[in-house]
Amino acid sequence: MSQTVAFGPYEAPPSSLSLPQALLDARDRYGGERPMVEDQDRVSLTYDRLILGAMVLGRKICQGTAERESVGVLLPNVNGCAVTFFGLLFMGRVPVMLNFSSGLRNLKSACETAQIRTIITARKFIENAKLDDIVGALAEGRRIIWLDDVRETIGALDKVRGLIDAKLRPRAIARRTKGDDPAVILFTSGSEGKPKGVVLTHANIIANTRQIAAHGRSFISPEDVVMNPLPLFHSYGLTAGFMLGMLHGMKVVLYPSPLHYREIPRLIAKVKATLLFGTDTFLVGYARAAEKDDLASVRYVITGAERVKDETRRLWDPFGTTILEGYGCTECSPVLACNTPDMSKPGTVGRLLAGINWRLEPVEGIHEGGKLVVQGANVMAGYMLADNPGVIKPPEGGWHDTGDIVTVDDDGCVIIKGRAKRFAKLGGEMVSLAAIETMVADLWPGVNHVAVSLPDPRKGEQIILVTEQGNADRQALTAHAKALGFPELWVPRAILVLEQIPVLGSGKIDYASTAEEAASKRSLM
Repeated sequence: MSQTVAFGPYEAPPSSLSLPQALLDARDRYGGERPMVEDQDRVSLTYDRLILGAMVLGRKICQGTAERESVGVLLPNVNGCAVTFFGLLFMGRVPVMLNFSSGLRNLKSACETAQIRTIITARKFIENAKLDDIVGALAEGRRIIWLDDVRETIGALDKVRGLIDAKLRPRAIARRTKGDDPAVILFTSGSEGKPKGVVLTHANIIANTRQIAAHGRSFISPEDVVMNPLPLFHSYGLTAGFMLGMLHGMKVVLYPSPLHYREIPRLIAKVKATLLFGTDTFLVGYARAAEKDDLASVRYVITGAERVKDETRRLWDPFGTTILEGYGCTECSPVLACNTPDMSKPGTVGRLLAGINWRLEPVEGIHEGGKLVVQGANVMAGYMLADNPGVIKPPEGGWHDTGDIVTVDDDGCVIIKGRAKRFAKLGGEMVSLAAIETMVADLWPGVNHVAVSLPDPRKGEQIILVTEQGNADRQALTAHAKALGFPELWVPRAILVLEQIPVLGSGKIDYASTAEEAASKRSLM
């Protein structure tokens, strides 16, 4: 029988608890017949069906692999991905969630870094996504398991064995992994360079879902329906958009692409989703494409990855939805801070979650705030780097340097000043590229702007504005900056107009590609 259980204060998970064990605990707490995950086909899986499917499919796809082996998963947000993910975990394998939007070079690098010998995917997905050439290249020296083919081989004996495992000995199977074991390998977005493998343990993910639930206990509950279009190869989509619901009784509706701006609002209306996880870029698309009542059921949108623009909030106002801005990074599973209805301050990303220790380290040339360094149960086991494949490099002393320059106000709310790498040194002064982008957005709202710093033979560095504003004019920008009190030094030296600024699959601006575009066209500006 299903029951409503209010979220309580944060409790760190015991070191013995694994994700399969936590899923079984959730099944026992909320009821095996409780619908838990659904996809665009509107097929709903209960806890019992999910666990049974994981037992049956897990045994089939893990044949030919060893315990603790890293196995690539190249799938979109569908029920089959959820079952595959838990199937690998129950069998003691480590899913590597591959970013199919990152291109062949990054995918090959990920496979080599994580020492992947087997990749699980589906023919229909590869055909629809036009990834045949990429999969063909990845198959060199690796085995490709097609879920379509595996399903054809599942017979009555497989189903009976899976039923026995799911009903009579799920705990024994789940105990093959512990909380400190690697649970998943994700790759950083590469927004500032080459992606790195991030190894998250079972305890990391469980801890972060508990931190999120405790932080949001005043406004979220097991009765919420979560709409998650964010891919599971993104830590935000995996932990907040998927695992939070799985372990805390909230039904999760998966959608395969966050870029389907017309379809997602319609599905939200059909499933009556109450929580939506997304990024500013995606929120703008949904609000503009939605019909009058499509988003009426959404009480809260929780955002990450990029700053929420004022224009975005205005677009969502007619739907009566509250947008709560949060902050995190892949290495922290990922959520570190978030606004709540009773403490929501524009310009901040809210208070840090319980169980997170932090300090600000001074940065030369920056006089307000410092670099945020954190420690806690949600901080990764370590990096896996291309120059040392398969080896986990743990953070020193358990502390992770986020690389973000922040201040913390009197209410404990975090204010992001920008990435440490996104400051330019001009005339001996450290200038925030993010602050310049905010200033530009105030003049030309509703489109993307990126300030990039490029080497300058005379001044060391110069700032170029890359914008989607078709009529962008430097004279108007200079006048606007002066009116706001910005020094002339902060005004970009040149403007490059693009029809669309590159965006990663996670919804983040692709700063590396944008900077390359600006550098290649600098002579034309």
